[in-house]
Amino acid sequence: MTASPSTPSAVINAPPPPSDSKEQVGGFLRGLQDSICDKLQVLDGKSTFQEDSWDRPEGGGGRSRVLREGALLEQGGVNYSEVWGDHLPPSILKQRPEAAGHRFYATGTSMVLHPRSPYVPTVHLNYRYFEAGPVWWFGGGIDLTPYYPFKEDVVHFHQTMKAACDRHHPEYYSTFKPWCDEYFYLKHRQEMRGVGGLFFDYQDGIGALYRGPHAEGIAAHHSDQLGTLPQRSWDEIFAFAQDCGNAFLPAYVPIIERRRDTEYGDRERNFQLYRRGRYVEFNLVYDRGTIFGLQTNGRTESILMSLPPLVRWEYAYSPEPNTPEAELYETFLKPQDWATG
Repeated sequence: MTASPSTPSAVINAPPPPSDSKEQVGGFLRGLQDSICDKLQVLDGKSTFQEDSWDRPEGGGGRSRVLREGALLEQGGVNYSEVWGDHLPPSILKQRPEAAGHRFYATGTSMVLHPRSPYVPTVHLNYRYFEAGPVWWFGGGIDLTPYYPFKEDVVHFHQTMKAACDRHHPEYYSTFKPWCDEYFYLKHRQEMRGVGGLFFDYQDGIGALYRGPHAEGIAAHHSDQLGTLPQRSWDEIFAFAQDCGNAFLPAYVPIIERRRDTEYGDRERNFQLYRRGRYVEFNLVYDRGTIFGLQTNGRTESILMSLPPLVRWEYAYSPEPNTPEAELYETFLKPQDWATG
């Protein structure tokens, strides 16, 4: 039976997860937070992450780590949380109605880095896991938001993530890359947020790969062509999520090392601050992680750590023709097959 591309596989439940599923996923996600923070502190060389542990009255908590005023990072946050409760919020139940009436468990690691240099892209990562009654699923992804992009950087980023996907299924990247383009899109601007990456959700090893709302999009079309895939186990989906998480540093660190010392002036800085405004608009209007966190009474400071410390808006801005700023709009904010180079 093929699941509709616009809805998860609500009819057929996946086999139950292992008895220690929460411990396995939680351990990996905490370790991912640790490894990313350790490497970023070395690369920054000036500031370190401040950790705030927090408890959620309804159940659970987390540890938020934020680095501010660094040599590399103007601000960066890498958070881990695990929460549980009597019922999932409406934003999740809309997609997984069969989880209604069940207690839930959710855990995830999320990260947003806002570098100081306009030549080092902003980057976002989130990997998460849910259980609620008879259902479980993995979700997450990663995307790159450059201000003054270089093709070799974008190609490297996408090729690294494609390699992580290809180790698990030859069709993952071909579905999850356009899903990312579709998700990180500012509808009110009719504009991509950046150059994309990966995005997937509601992956429980059964049915169709695409579980998003855009049934006529490229991701849904590709998933429809594949039809129902052979069932994949909990362990297989977890291994895929682990590889994606562990691919972050190899995908991003070489870009930092190539661009962090590039000289820039007020023009580049002002454009960076202007484009950061798009990041704020997306996270406050569309981002499902922000919505989920607020609807489940998460820690507000941790939820909003994704916002940049400085940002500007300019009325009716339009880049000058034949400039690097114009190239961002005309070339890099157009979805394309970056992985082929």
